[in-house]
Amino acid sequence: MPSKRPPWLWIGLAGVVLVALIAAVVASSGGSTAKAAPGVEETRPVTVTGNPLPALPDSGTDPAIGQVAPTLTGATFDGTPLTIGNDGKAKLVLFVAHWCPHCQREVPLLVTYLKSHTLPAGVELLTVATATNASQPNYPPSTWLQKAGWTAPVLADSADGTAAAAYGLPGFPYLVGLDASGKVVGRITGEFTTDTFASLAQAVAGG
Repeated sequence: MPSKRPPWLWIGLAGVVLVALIAAVVASSGGSTAKAAPGVEETRPVTVTGNPLPALPDSGTDPAIGQVAPTLTGATFDGTPLTIGNDGKAKLVLFVAHWCPHCQREVPLLVTYLKSHTLPAGVELLTVATATNASQPNYPPSTWLQKAGWTAPVLADSADGTAAAAYGLPGFPYLVGLDASGKVVGRITGEFTTDTFASLAQAVAGG
């Protein structure tokens, strides 16, 4: 007659298996850090042509209003060339950082809004993913924006924030409105409402 294993032994074996499974899951997921798709780079070189915008002041008149924004030449996460510059189209340029909790709330809000609202004719929405840091939460930005359903083209800023500096970024999120001649119409920093977003879109469209 085969011997019976004592109940405590089965409990111990089950505990060992459970610990091993948890360790395997953690190892495969890399903790809170996701993995980007092959060929994707979270930061890429950016070239700036033109005069940089002054920093957005905390209050008072924005000195950048009416100034032509510099041209940003770089690429998307997957290496597709992308230029944000004076090409005769009005623009909304949104700067986001993957670790910023305000950006993490703002992006889904805009995704939902844009599903049922269209931008004014001739206005395009572009994005700059900046301040990228693998040691910070919600990395990498390419995975975050994809999972959020963000469809606007994204320029991957350089590791030292070349694009952000050229646009006078003061904080996150940061929205810059440019008219069809490339001049700054308005700039907003911090979380904003969809009404504010819509108002700036109308302003850059000339309406």
